[in-house]
Amino acid sequence: MVFTRMPLEVWFDEYQFEVDYDIGESGMKFLSVKDLGIDLNKVELRYGYHLGHPDLRKEIAKQYRGMTQENVAVTTGASEGNFAVIGHLVGTKDHLIVEHPTYPSLYQIPRSLERDLSLFRLNWGNEFRPDMNELRKLVKKNTKLITLTHPNNPTGSVITEDELKEAIEIAEEAGAYLMVDETYRDMMFDSPPPLAATMSPNAISLTSMSKTWGLPGIRLGWVVADTPIIEAIRAVREQVTICNSSLGETIALEVLKKRERLLEGLRKSMLSNFRILKGWMDNQEWLEWIEPKSGVVGAPRLATGGSTDALCKLLVTKYRTFTVPGSHMELDGHLRIGFGGEHEELVKGLDQLQLALKEIHQ
Repeated sequence: MVFTRMPLEVWFDEYQFEVDYDIGESGMKFLSVKDLGIDLNKVELRYGYHLGHPDLRKEIAKQYRGMTQENVAVTTGASEGNFAVIGHLVGTKDHLIVEHPTYPSLYQIPRSLERDLSLFRLNWGNEFRPDMNELRKLVKKNTKLITLTHPNNPTGSVITEDELKEAIEIAEEAGAYLMVDETYRDMMFDSPPPLAATMSPNAISLTSMSKTWGLPGIRLGWVVADTPIIEAIRAVREQVTICNSSLGETIALEVLKKRERLLEGLRKSMLSNFRILKGWMDNQEWLEWIEPKSGVVGAPRLATGGSTDALCKLLVTKYRTFTVPGSHMELDGHLRIGFGGEHEELVKGLDQLQLALKEIHQ
């Protein structure tokens, strides 16, 4: 068993703090404590509850019809939720299926744990939408977990309610669990499907405060599932992180109490930025894309084909603008563009990308 670094995070680590314009980030623009107007002076800097503060778990459970705080485990970002669920459910003789492309930890964790992994590939020809017939073909007798991410990172594709129901049926028939990463669900352009965990005891919902809420720095996410899964997550956490940051939990609770009001502004900004990016892409001669259907990221590719590594390296080193080369998410030939930042930063970043494209192609 060997844990190796994820190429995506190597790229972030090397370049994210060396640029003037970030149009590769996969969430809304990060906020500060001052932006939120939260008083943290009275927060007790003690060990917290292993599954998260009860008040926070109750607030989260309000979003999930039929669920209570006993169905909620608050984790150190969605990444810890990924690790805990995969580590608990998928043993050395078991098999799992991971939708691809997606955030790399979902497939890197089972690779590191040396589990039997099949990739459920989304492809350009089907507009990066999940084909349930292809998913059925991947199921084995020892399949224990299927994971989906919708709205998808990095393609922006979405799953319909009927497709989600079918995915749950496939998992149930296999005696497996379906885990759905719903991190971008509140950034749906239209009405979202039901939350997965509310649809079946075999379904698990995963999300975080990082993307929609612009709070990656508090490192907080959660899993909603049947109680045996929640108790298993507690056991994993007690051997890794024990509990969450009391500061992060306080911030998350205050934000979620204002959920609907804050979402209105965030969604308005996201949709405005999407119109900017769409207008820019509509006039592109060097890039093409499957237009994102939701979320705050898209995955254009070079119209002439080939890798985007040189383009992204030129963009970050000469034009001080950050994007993510698709090769770092095992989607070579594409690049990830995020539109969750500030309007001016997006416009200027796209101008810089245009200059880099022109230089590459001349």
